[in-house]
Amino acid sequence: MVKRHKRRKFSGRVCEQIVYTVAGGTDPKTSRPKKPRFQSQEEREEFNTRVSAAKFAALVNANFSPTSYYSTLTLDPEHEVHTAQEMRRIRDKFYRRMVYRYPEAKIVIVYGRGKSTNRFHLHLITDGIPADALGQLWGLGSVIEVRHLREHNYYMDENGNKVDHGRDYKALADYLHGHWKKEFGGHRYKASRSCVRPEPEPATEAVREYSPKHPPVAPRGYILVEARTTKYGYQYYKYVVDPRSEHKRNGSRLN
Repeated sequence: MVKRHKRRKFSGRVCEQIVYTVAGGTDPKTSRPKKPRFQSQEEREEFNTRVSAAKFAALVNANFSPTSYYSTLTLDPEHEVHTAQEMRRIRDKFYRRMVYRYPEAKIVIVYGRGKSTNRFHLHLITDGIPADALGQLWGLGSVIEVRHLREHNYYMDENGNKVDHGRDYKALADYLHGHWKKEFGGHRYKASRSCVRPEPEPATEAVREYSPKHPPVAPRGYILVEARTTKYGYQYYKYVVDPRSEHKRNGSRLN
């Protein structure tokens, strides 16, 4: 006998829910969607990359907000390096300087390499470190961009319409996640221990049939912004805290 389970994960102001098939008698508290059978190593790597990107997006959404900063740091000619190993040492020393000075700060670091210049650089998302302190702590080149994360992030739906996802930073997370190259080795990013690592809730049994046209009810205060069936055989739904209610709350504070 086949049943369906559903499982939610809250990351900041984003809720993701999947609906998947399990064998009858499977305990919802421990159930997980089955991994697909891969036809090639390329398919396996693509799946693992998707899982890694989703995990990273959840980490960013859970820890950062419009009070946080996104920044890009470059090396001047005097400090320029040419190998991933050298850049990793620079990154780790810079991370330790930030943590020593601001032990409660939330930090995510991604390093990349320019397509045209081939020069290494760093991208950061930080919360709890003043913008002017980043340059002082860096000291190896320029901080060429420091800006707050957006309150409203817009994504195209299946009909080509822009939809306000509020504080859903998936686009930024995907952009940073894609900077990793095999030459770097190790993990795709470095995150401080102060960062929350979102975990899904225990699954529950689906009480009715769901589909993208008939999705599960949104959590209170949330709206549905994405609904689809994945190529891996489960249904995916994304909800965000209603940006209109956020706007009303922010407006009431100003009055």
